[in-house]
Amino acid sequence: MGSREPLTPGAADDAASHTFIARQPILDRDEKIVGYELLSRADETAEHAPVVHTRESDSILLFHALSNFGADTLFGDKDAFVNCALDALDGDHLELIHPERMVIEIADGCPPERIAEIGARLAALRERGFRLAGGGWMLDDAFRGWLPLLSHIKIDVRNLDARAAQRLLGMAALHGKLRLVAERVETREVFERFRELGFHLFQGYYFQRPRTLGTKSISPAHGNVLQLMDLARREADPSAVETVLKRDPALSFKLLRYINSSGFGLRCEVTSFRHAVMILGYGKLFRWLAVLFATVSANSVPPALARTVITRGRLMELLALKLLPKEQCDNAFVVGIFSALDAMLGMPMEKVLGSLSLPEEVTDALLERSGVFGPFLELVEACEGGDFDRLGDLALALQLEPYGVSEAHMSALAWTETLGV
Repeated sequence: MGSREPLTPGAADDAASHTFIARQPILDRDEKIVGYELLSRADETAEHAPVVHTRESDSILLFHALSNFGADTLFGDKDAFVNCALDALDGDHLELIHPERMVIEIADGCPPERIAEIGARLAALRERGFRLAGGGWMLDDAFRGWLPLLSHIKIDVRNLDARAAQRLLGMAALHGKLRLVAERVETREVFERFRELGFHLFQGYYFQRPRTLGTKSISPAHGNVLQLMDLARREADPSAVETVLKRDPALSFKLLRYINSSGFGLRCEVTSFRHAVMILGYGKLFRWLAVLFATVSANSVPPALARTVITRGRLMELLALKLLPKEQCDNAFVVGIFSALDAMLGMPMEKVLGSLSLPEEVTDALLERSGVFGPFLELVEACEGGDFDRLGDLALALQLEPYGVSEAHMSALAWTETLGV
């Protein structure tokens, strides 16, 4: 395993900001976790969402869940219950997620004059495959038309007597698969009482208070996000989109983590930027970028660190072109540009890669400097550090001329300069 030059001290703190999301488990009658409700948090000590639900706050929560944490980290193979304001039910952010394991929970009441309008939005979501949940207020006569669309009704059981519970269960039984969720279950006695009555799912402090999870997230440059939005809007050639992604490691990291997240619902692994753009399509890419822009902090990756990893990526790509099949050169670039994610995020590389689905040969190179790309990365780092003795040995081991490696390095540096980083 080769030595690694330490990158700029403090770079991680400058490059990363913290994002927090709380989750509370939802359990079945056998006390097995079947899902998590995801909740916004301003910081690690906050006990409540920082704002009331709005179209913007709901979209930002979903973006953080998929692009900063990753669906696998937050809810794994369970369902995710996500609150949604009435005015966000037709929001673009819902285009960014795969409906298979998402339960959209309507977070507030609905005025009588909007019942038909909101009902149509719920029907459209159900048609797309989302499951829908609501509060006990949806059992009022005015909302009976919505009940066939719902999969869950959440009931605050703190002051619910047995007779009222039986009436609710009877109404749920009339609508087939509608499941009643007992909320605010705070003692074993309450859980057992409503389980015996026939409630299907349970949530409350007895099982677990909402637990806040935090992660460091690196922010791409505003200018790159805006440029990509313009390219997506104009449906530019994919190579132009790929060029912008290649000059912003934070942006490319978020995109690959998002598109490979289980919440996206993709059945194959995406590792190249061009493939990611083609899979997403320009419409969905634009929506993802719009939400990203709303969440970008003032702190992006320090320019010096960005230039370092971009040059690494380009040099890896140039060297790979000399020895490897063309289809592997994209992965060589990914290895180079992601080789300092640990420094950017201030956490071990193993933990970073746990949230990003990458081919084994890429992770082997990043973690151990082994596999197909490991020797290339070691060579690039030696070239970068001016270790000419080691550079010569590593180049010869790959059957490359040291002079040719130095020439490729100069070309990579020049290429990075053309990007304006």
